[in-house]
Parts: sequence; C-alpha cells; structure tokens
Amino acid sequence: MADPKGFLTTGREVAETRPVAERVRDWNEVYVPGSLLPIISKQAGRCMDCGIPFCHNGCPLGNLIPEWNDYAYREDWSAASERLHATNNFPEFTGRLCPAPCESACVLGINQPAVTIKNVEVSIIDKAWDGGDVTPQIPERLSGKTVAVIGSGPSGLAAAQQLTRAGHTVVVYERADRIGGLLRYGIPEFKMEKRHINRRIEQMRAEGTKFRTGIEVGRDITATDLRKRFDAVVVAAGATTARDLPVPGRELKGIHQAMEYLPLANKVVEGDFVTPPITAEGKHVVVIGGGDTGADCVGTAHRQGAASVTQLEIMPKPGEERNANQPWPTFPMLYKVTSAHEEGGERVYSVSTTHFEGDEDGNVQFLHLVEVEFVDGRLTQKPGTERKIPAQLVTLAMGFTGTDQENGLVAQFGVELDERGNIARDADFATNVDGVFVAGDAGRGQSLIVWAIAEGRSAARGVDRYLTGASSLPAPIRPTDRALMV
Repeated sequence: MADPKGFLTTGREVAETRPVAERVRDWNEVYVPGSLLPIISKQAGRCMDCGIPFCHNGCPLGNLIPEWNDYAYREDWSAASERLHATNNFPEFTGRLCPAPCESACVLGINQPAVTIKNVEVSIIDKAWDGGDVTPQIPERLSGKTVAVIGSGPSGLAAAQQLTRAGHTVVVYERADRIGGLLRYGIPEFKMEKRHINRRIEQMRAEGTKFRTGIEVGRDITATDLRKRFDAVVVAAGATTARDLPVPGRELKGIHQAMEYLPLANKVVEGDFVTPPITAEGKHVVVIGGGDTGADCVGTAHRQGAASVTQLEIMPKPGEERNANQPWPTFPMLYKVTSAHEEGGERVYSVSTTHFEGDEDGNVQFLHLVEVEFVDGRLTQKPGTERKIPAQLVTLAMGFTGTDQENGLVAQFGVELDERGNIARDADFATNVDGVFVAGDAGRGQSLIVWAIAEGRSAARGVDRYLTGASSLPAPIRPTDRALMV
C-alpha cells in the first residue's frame, strides 16, 4: 500500500491548466507543463489499495492501478511504467483523452473525491519517456506470418503493436495522409499534442511494424488483393458514418459534420494550411451535440476567433451527483465542464433544431430551435418555445452510426453486420469470413479510447491463435464483457 493514511490526510488535487486568455491564443495542451510532478506522488498515495479494486473493472483495459499508484508514490518511475505498459500500449493517449471510468469506480469515490488515477497515469508515462524507459520491444524471432491492419486509430495501432511483438509481419493501412486515425485528425491539438503519436509510431517502426498512408481499402486496394497478400486481416476502420440532421435548410453552406471541421484545424497545426478552408473566425458558431466531440468543436472555435459559440443538446442537463439508476461503481452521466467550456460559450439543453435559415447566397444565417421535454418516455416539443439564434457556422457532433460502407470495404470482404450496423464478430473477435477479424468501433460501435485499445489487444490475441494455434499475448476481453460499463 502506498500511504496507509494518504486518503485521510491528502485532498484531491488535479493538473493545473493555463490561463484561458493565454491558451485560446495557441494550440498547445491546456495544462501547465510539469505542474503534476510536484504533487503526483502524494496524489498516488491517496490510493487505498482496496481488497477488491473496483477500478480494475472500471477500466476496460484492466489497468493495474493500485500497483502503479504504489510505485508512483515511491517515485519508482521505471517500475510504475512497467506495470502501466503491462495492460496499456499507449498510456500517454488514455492519460490525456480517457474520461476515466476507473475514477468513477474508485472505492474512495463512494464518499470522497476519487483518486486522480488519470493524472497519475499520464505523469508515469511522461516521466518514462523523459527517462528513456520506453524503448522498442523487438521480437526475438519472426513467425513468417503476415497480417494487414486496416485503420491506424488506437484500436488498429494496439493490434498492430501486439502482433508485431508476437513475431508477425504487420502492415497498417491508413486512408489519411498521416498515421493516427481520430487521434490525429479528430482530437484537437490542445487536448493532445501530436508529438505523442509521432514518437509511438517511431517506436513501432523500430519494432518492425510497417505503415502505408493514403491507401483506402475497398477503393485503392481491394479486399480480395489484401486477403491474397496476407495470412490474416484486422479491420479497425472505426465507426465513421456520422449521424446527420435531416431538417429543412440542411443543404445551406456553412453546415458541416464535426469530422469535416476538426481535421482542418489539425492540418493547420501540421503546417498543411495557413488558414483552414472552414473557419469560425468572426462567425456566430452553433455546435449541435453535447458530447466530447461537440466540446472539441467549441474549443476549436474559440481558438479560431469565433464571435460567439453556442452548444445545443437535445437531452436535459445532467445532474452533478449520481442518479439512483447509475449507482457506484458504474460510469455515471454527470454534468461536465471541459477545458473548452471553461473558455466561454453558452450551453443550451433540452432543445431540438427544427430548421435552418439562410441568406440569398445560400449561406446559413440562423438556426431555429424548440424546447423539448419527456412525456411518457418520449421527447416532445413544447408549444410556444420556438426561437432562432444566429448561426453562420454550424457543426454537427451527434455521434456515429456505424462503419463506412460506401467505400466497399464491408461488401468486398463479405462480413456480416449485427443489428446495430457494426461488423459482427465472435468471442475471439473473428468475423464470419475466415482470417478476417474486427476490433474497436468497427465492431463495437462508437466508444471510448480505452475500449479501442482493449479491443485491439484482444483481437491481436485472436489473430495470433488463428495463425499459430496458441498465443502468449494477454488474455482478451470478450465483446460482451463488462456490460455495465461505457
């Protein structure tokens, strides 16, 4: 146990963020560099080393949280890093981007603020990189088997790294011009600087993983060709079909899906553009959707100099305390103020968009909305609550409905879909097609980064067993495991 009295003597303290006026003028991460290390050992000491550590079950990766908390408390960063990497290929990603369901399951969180597990995690891995503890793990021998991984998001990268370390020759295919998937072009720089992706890619290259960018499977290369070239295929293409808003005026210029808007801002940071083709500068911006992607749009609009930012959510405002139907240790839906919301803008709940209004040139100018409420379990419009708000740029951040089927990938492989439109798989993450596996959002549906990495690791074990008859890779989760989790 780290500090037997730590949870009694030390209060919760989180990472310090830079002043709003400073951070909205750049794209750097919002946290003050180095602010965690002076406090993190004591924060790790708040861990109670519970007899039953529910944080293990709260995390889809099964992270060994009490163990690396103990090492962090003792400032044994090398040992902490080893324990962290035992279950998680990319803790620098999850430590910055995960909503931390582990903290919702923390036993201390029953009646006190939970342990800052996420902050401890990112401190350990940043210290490990700085100290040279993160090195390539090159396999001792090659199996002679080849695997293609479609998609370079967290699920694809996790599967690729595990399979490479198992001795297989792995090639990752990415349709974008850079590796990283949504990590690269869906997550704004202020949430995670892309240098973290770049150095992981270099580690993976040193281990033997090969990357091919600008190639879309289903269009640039057929599924038949891929199956001929490789002994197994892992589909980790994500759930990229965005939910649309079919209301009058949707065709007006200035209305875009979030994933049309966000990648352009990231490309500016990468140096591809001086000014993005879609920008919020000087405009009244409306973000439809109250989730994390919507918050990313809000923060991006602030940095681009929007005249105003309004975020709309059709559901009621969540409470700040757990509801009775979301008991500990489940992940509750609570009111959350992200760093983007701290920077300004208005959040409006229980409203639905009825139509858009444009000018004579076909540019959106106003959004018409109406308040809604639940009546007999169904959302119903409230008469007399209609109004309009200025909207010169609208981003749709309403989630995703499944894997992209327009590029031919699903049809060419001949994989079956489940009732939700995701690629169906069995307990070993295998599809109905021999040698074709699926991991991450493509099979699970839109979910968290921790689930993506966990599924990538699990699918890798299934592939390894398929190719060799046995596997020494970590035992997998099952697609139906932990049904109460996010």
